[in-house]
Order: sequence, then structure tokens, then C-alpha cells
Amino acid sequence: MKLCRFGVAGAEKPGLIDAEGRLRDLSGICRDIDPTVLGPQGLTRLAKVDPASLPVVNESQRFGVPFTGTSKYICIGLNYSDHAVEAGLAVPSEPIVFLKATSALCGPNDDTIQPLGSTKLDWEVELGIVIGSRANNVAEADALSHVAGYCVLNDITERAFQMQSSQWDKGKGCDSFGPVGSWLVTADEVVDPQNLRLWLDVNGRRRQTGNTRTMIFSVKTLVSYVSRYMTLLPGDIISTGTPPGVGMFIKPEPVWLNVGDEVTLGIEGLGTQTQKIVAHSI
Repeated sequence: MKLCRFGVAGAEKPGLIDAEGRLRDLSGICRDIDPTVLGPQGLTRLAKVDPASLPVVNESQRFGVPFTGTSKYICIGLNYSDHAVEAGLAVPSEPIVFLKATSALCGPNDDTIQPLGSTKLDWEVELGIVIGSRANNVAEADALSHVAGYCVLNDITERAFQMQSSQWDKGKGCDSFGPVGSWLVTADEVVDPQNLRLWLDVNGRRRQTGNTRTMIFSVKTLVSYVSRYMTLLPGDIISTGTPPGVGMFIKPEPVWLNVGDEVTLGIEGLGTQTQKIVAHSI
């Protein structure tokens, strides 16, 4: 299933994308795509729904974050071997974990707000893991059973803020720095999360191309690892790192995002996003 939420920000309705790519309204079946729906019982219930029985939404719609209930947005740094090469850094011996503020969450095509004082705004296409059931100290062999599905993420980053200290959070967690979606694609539709093509364009120019097979730590490894240090709850997100091509490491000079720029990104089978960079409104 491709699950989504659509409509005005703060008042989105649950929906799904049918096999023909049409948006169907799920609000008559469930009030919202919430943590209960993301759990095994909720997903089983939704799997029994005939999409043809749901009303088609014909009007153009804004998409929001495709699920609710995120208590933690967990990020993994430097998790692609080819990204480590472009950064000139050693491959980590264990996952680099940091948190992104949940207030950064926004719809996949919402504007990216350039913060006041921003001078080095950057992009990062990433595969997002969405947790579907409580996970605490889970073994790698069982880790994927706790995954509800996957989504496209752009880990937008203000590098000047990020590099001001050893903590990355303030450069990662600004408002609008966490676009998610367009959809949550349930795990049963993703045959192999370690073989998905990722890409990102800036103003129509390809900047990132990669594949999840070059991830240093796999999806199941990350779910198991993170669950050793914090309990993962339905709706939690793990952002799994980015392939090469970020603006910071473009040669001979870095390339940064500016007001008016447009970023388009996607992952094979998981949909696409587009964000326009806009100025902060005081």
C-alpha cells in the first residue's frame, strides 16, 4: 500500500494511492494514519480494504507527512561508503546517531524556509524507515518485522550551523528541514530495501545519484542498533544517510541552495518530492 495524508496543513485527511496512481480518500475507513494504523493490526485492517470502494479525489491536493505520531526523528550520519569517500572520511565502525527535531517535519512538497543567518544550505536525499511496532533491544533477524514501511526524506541541512560545534542538531532541525513522503510505502511492497536507486536534482541539474546497496549499515542493522539505546515506537523515523553528491563536497567549490532554487528528489518505488527555497518571513 501507498499511504498518504492530504489537504490543508494541520487538517490533513488519510488517503492511499491506488494501482493506477489515483488518490483515494481513506477518511471513511479510519480517522487518520496514526500509530495504531501503522501497527500490525491497523495495517492488516487496511490490507482488507478494496481501493475501488473508496472515493477518488480528483482535485489537486497538497500532501502532508504520510503518517502521524512521530515521537523521534533519528538520523544516521556518513552511512554510504561512496559518500565517505567524497567527504575524505574513514568509514565509521558503528552507526553515527543524532536526532532531528520533530518540528522540522513537513509535507514533501512544502517550501523550504531558509533560516535567518543561513549561508550554506544543503540537500541530502535519504531513505526513511518508519517504525510500525514497538522495538526494544531487537535482534537483527527480527528487526524488519518492526518496520511499517519506507519513504523519501530530504535531510535538509544548514552546514554553517552544523559545523559551529560538535553537535549537528541545530543545523539539521530548523523548521521545514524535514520533508517526508509523498507516501509511506508499506514494507510488503519493498522487495529489498538494500537495492533502491536514489537521486536528487537542483534546478533541473542532477546532483545526487546512488543506491542503498552502498549503505555501510543496512536497514535491519540500524533498527536493531538504535533499539539498543532507545525504544522505537510506531511512527518513529530513522533516516539512513545519503549517497554522494551533497553541495558541501562539490569541486572545485561547494554549491549552496539559495532563495528561488528548486530541489526535486526521489527513490525508486517510493515516489518523489519537490521543494522551493523561500526566504524566512520575520
